[in-house]
This record gives sequence, C-alpha cells and structure tokens, in this order.
Amino acid sequence: MSHTSLTPTRERMLLVTLAGIQFTYILDFMVMMPLGPQFTTIFQISDAQFGALVSAYTFSAGASGLAASAYLDRFDRKRLILVLYVLFALSTMGCALAQSYGQFFVARVFAGLFGGVLSALIQTILADVIPFERRGRAMGVVMSAFSVSTVAGVPLGLYLAAAFSWHAPFWLVVGMCAVFGAMAYWAIPPLRAHLNQPDQRSVWGEIVATVQERNHQWSFAFTTASIVTGFMIIPYITIYLEANLRVPNTDIPLLYLAGGAATLISARWIGVLTDRLGKRLVYERLAMLVGIPLFVLTLMPPSPLWVLTIVYVVFFVIVSGRMIPSMAMVTSAANPKRRGTFMAISGAVQSFAMGLAALVGGLLIGRSPDGMVTGYWLTALFGTLASFASVWLARQIKLPESSAPQPVKPAAD
Repeated sequence: MSHTSLTPTRERMLLVTLAGIQFTYILDFMVMMPLGPQFTTIFQISDAQFGALVSAYTFSAGASGLAASAYLDRFDRKRLILVLYVLFALSTMGCALAQSYGQFFVARVFAGLFGGVLSALIQTILADVIPFERRGRAMGVVMSAFSVSTVAGVPLGLYLAAAFSWHAPFWLVVGMCAVFGAMAYWAIPPLRAHLNQPDQRSVWGEIVATVQERNHQWSFAFTTASIVTGFMIIPYITIYLEANLRVPNTDIPLLYLAGGAATLISARWIGVLTDRLGKRLVYERLAMLVGIPLFVLTLMPPSPLWVLTIVYVVFFVIVSGRMIPSMAMVTSAANPKRRGTFMAISGAVQSFAMGLAALVGGLLIGRSPDGMVTGYWLTALFGTLASFASVWLARQIKLPESSAPQPVKPAAD
C-alpha cells in the first residue's frame, strides 16, 4: 500500500496530534492510580472494588479492540478516529459527572471501550502515513505520550484533586480532548486507500483471515511476551516501595516524575537508533538488558532516595524503551490490506496481556506476618524469561525488505 505523501511540516503536526490523542487516552487511565484513597473514602468501597474500577478500563479496552478488529479496515481512518475520540471524551465527561460508584463504573467501562480502539487506530494511521524507514522515530514521538502522562499525570492528578475535587482531573482530560480533537480534524488526512481493495469475506471471516496469517501469529505471540515482561512487576511497584523499601507515600510521585522525564528524553533517542540500526537489533539489545533493572528493583534493600531514583529511571527507560522498536516491528508485520484489523487485535492482545501478567504477578507475591512483600523477585524472574522468549519470537517475524538499517537524514521544510 502506498503511503499518503505529507510535507515535513504537516507530518510533524500529525505526529503531535496523534501523540496528544494517545496522551489523553493514557492520562485518563493513569490518573486513576493516585486517586485510589479518595475513591475508597468517597464511594465507601473496598480496595477490591477500586481494583475492579481499574480492571474495568483495561479489560473493556481489550474487548473493544477485539470486537472492532473486523471493522477498522471498512471505514475512512480519519472519520473513524474523530467519531471514537468524541465518544471517548463523552465517556470521560461521564466519569467527571458521576455521583456514585455504579455511575462511575459504567463510565469507566465506556471510556475503556472507546479508548482501546483509539490506540490501535493511532498505530494504524502511523503505518499508513509514515514510511518504514522513518517509522521508528515517528513511533518514538507518539510513545513519548506515555512519558508525558507519567510526568504530568500522577503529580497533576494529585494536585487538582487536592485543590478542587476528584472530578477535576477528568475535566482536564475532557478539555484536552477538545483541543486535540480540533487538531485531528485539520492534521489527519483522509485515509481511504485500504477501501479500494475489496474483500468478500464476512466480518468474522476477516478476523479469521487476519489471525490465520503466520506472520500475524508470530506478532501476537511477540506482543504478549513483550507486555508480560513489564507488567509482571509494574502493578506492584508502589506496594513494594512502601512496604519493603520504606519509601514515604509523598516520595512516590517524585519517582514517577523522574522516570517519566527520563523516558521523555530517551524515547526520541531510541526512536532514532531504531531507524538507524534496525528495529529488531535495538529491541533485542534492550530486551537482553531488561532483566538487570527488574532484579535490582525487586531485590534491593532500603536505600536513599537518590539511589532509588537511579534504579527507577533505568527501569523506566529500558522497559518503556523496548516498546518503540517492538511497535515499529509489529505495525510493519501487518498485511497492509488488513492492517486496521490486525492492529485492533494486537491492541486487544496488549490489554489482555496486561491483565494476565498482573494476575500472575499477584499470585507469585505474598505478605509476611509483618506486612513485607515476599516473592517479588519471582516476578522479575518470570518477566526476564518472557523477555528472552520475546527475542526469539521477534526473530520469527518477517519485516519488509527496507528493514535493513539505513542512514536517516532529518526532514526539512
């Protein structure tokens, strides 16, 4: 499939817009984490019920990605992302307006339903518009949304909730959706080339045809192993920091701030290296290194804050950095005619892999009589094994001929 030709200025505007949409989607999820104590008090719910709120978003995102996989290649991508983004903004507004646990739970489900498809659409549009040789750098720009949300989401969410109410962070997301939605209307070009390739398969036949392709199967397995690597550990970091390393709750946002700021810088650097050295090579190097911060973080004794900050930064840079070359590989592995369907299924696989990894991680760890977390190092062990498996799986994926490393010249107007 030929790529839509954009001027360098228009291409940069597109990347900023897609990163902004990704930012609001991630921020809407991450802003929940620091607000847990407020929700349990205001709604008078248990910790398990708060966990259900968080899970409702992730699993509904995975379910919607899977359900939408048969439809993404049947619509103009621009029109579809605008409609879904409006529905996502309205769902988040529902979160801001909720007055009870039940209302809030339903709003979170709908936010996940529409947000999960947005993520797949963003990756599909990138693959449609950005040539393979520059896709790593483009993916780095969009993936930096995770870093910005980490830097801004946790501290800003706490500040707004404390200064106003728990409703305020969600109103912030709604306002940002209005801004980036307007930008999307102007920056995203019509994308209909995939509609000119008729296919007589039924909706579910399209899903089956997409899943049956061997290269797609390797990509789904690779995505699962890559996601499991980090999410065996990530959901329980705060618990471990407070219980075992005696980190005050007030210092947790500082660690998120440091880790997010570091990845904000490293994401661009890793994106450029991904294009210059090759997607697979950069991923393999990072995947082979990831076990170091995993074991250090899960085995280290109580330490000064500056030591924890260094470990946390290295952990964030390597774990999140792997996602740049991995997503560049995955988007390039798709059959262009079914890229939307493929990316939607891949997004669903990511969401379900997060849930699976968190579940297994929870089964591996325990609590000692004095409240200390036990067995946390086992999550690092299984995460490292998953990372090694992902390296082998990455080598099974067939990439385009242009995947050989090439010198990259900066675009100029």
